[in-house]
Amino acid sequence: MKILVFAGLIAGLSIKGFSQGPPELGVFAGPQITSAHYTVEGEKQETTYKFGYQAGVLLKVPFDNHLFFSPNVYYSLKGYDVTLKNGSYPPSTLAKNNNTTIHTIEVGGFLQYDFKKEPGGFFVKAGPAFDFVFSGQETFTLADETIVDQPMKFSFGDYGRITASLNVQFGYETRSRYMFFAHYAHGLGSMNNADGGPQIKHRIIGISVGKYLKKLKG
Repeated sequence: MKILVFAGLIAGLSIKGFSQGPPELGVFAGPQITSAHYTVEGEKQETTYKFGYQAGVLLKVPFDNHLFFSPNVYYSLKGYDVTLKNGSYPPSTLAKNNNTTIHTIEVGGFLQYDFKKEPGGFFVKAGPAFDFVFSGQETFTLADETIVDQPMKFSFGDYGRITASLNVQFGYETRSRYMFFAHYAHGLGSMNNADGGPQIKHRIIGISVGKYLKKLKG
């Protein structure tokens, strides 16, 4: 609920405080590959990518000349598959690996630069995003080969529900207001809260297609 209030605040501020014209409302969706930069006591652990996707809504708010403010709210399916040389909690000091699937809602406040003033052209977009995990599942193998499949635990001493990332997009908008873009998200904060546990920072690469639906009235 807090993250949705925050999203509404960003959208409201963008329209009332930044806008130099009517903002456009758009939708987007697309596949992505996700992983994590995963370290235990400073030692990097081997990870592999998993497939996921994102889907959401955005605003494009005129700001100054070629520059726009673009708040985004979207669902993101992500995770990582890690092989552990050094066990730690979470998931367990006896774990040899961990395969996670994580469901999040993300809120981003991005700046967009259009290379052309007229509709139809390339753009670049960048800025921070905050993600809220509402569900997660992990499967890991213990040293005795026991397989554990369980919901991820979120608390001040387990996994954390909120992390942040820096995001970059490069894409193209058509004259008919379709958009196509590639995106990269670089996690800044670890999703682990446990003392002495691993550092887990998301890494995401994907592509999306979208459409501007209409201009909103002030």
